[in-house]
Amino acid sequence: MLGTINRKRSRGKSDGEKPFWISYADLMTAMMTLFLAAMAVTMVAITRDVQQEKAKEVVRAEEIREMCKELGEAFNTHPHIRVDCADNRISFGEAGRFAHNDYHLPPEVGASLADLVPVVLKSADGELGRKWLKQIIIEGFTDTDGSYLYNLDLSLRRSEWVMCMLLDPTKNMQLDLSPQQLQRVRDLFLAGGVSFNNAKENKDESRRVELRLQFYGLDEPGGLGNDRPKFRSPTEDRCMLQ
Repeated sequence: MLGTINRKRSRGKSDGEKPFWISYADLMTAMMTLFLAAMAVTMVAITRDVQQEKAKEVVRAEEIREMCKELGEAFNTHPHIRVDCADNRISFGEAGRFAHNDYHLPPEVGASLADLVPVVLKSADGELGRKWLKQIIIEGFTDTDGSYLYNLDLSLRRSEWVMCMLLDPTKNMQLDLSPQQLQRVRDLFLAGGVSFNNAKENKDESRRVELRLQFYGLDEPGGLGNDRPKFRSPTEDRCMLQ
């Protein structure tokens, strides 16, 4: 009987010595395990998002390259028009060069624009064009003679003169566009002066005009071109430059 009582007391003492709370080390181990698990899940999610963005960018680049390639193939044999898909630019060779301190172009560029514009508008209204093509910037370049502001004004006049050749029928009789096509030119083309920021090897080559194709980025909401500004002209456009 006495032995039984002693065994009960011994067992009760042993149970009482066991701690109710887990140890500090065990707690820290559990917290570290949860932290590592959360970090692993986060890293997997971030990696997946990055991979998806890269995949979208690859598709975007391929579709833009496909559109530009089709545009270039249309002018493979043209004497003046050149489409550079590496820089997304359209140039006109000798026909797109200006005389010193002048913003007028040789007559040959009028015929080149007449060949180019309908094809560009058709491409812009295609599936890939409406998806990615944001605008076409007309860039007029100068040489390095003269001051910066003088050349900036001259380059702007050069790009504006090309816009005049697109919209004012009196400036380019060879370009015959419908009212709908003229409206698309207003929506899509933009004149912008760039001065001499991209000079060529010699001054003659520097005095030129180029068209730069600008495309929507993945983070832009353009979609199928629904955000393009719409410029309405109640009467025929007339160029202010002479």
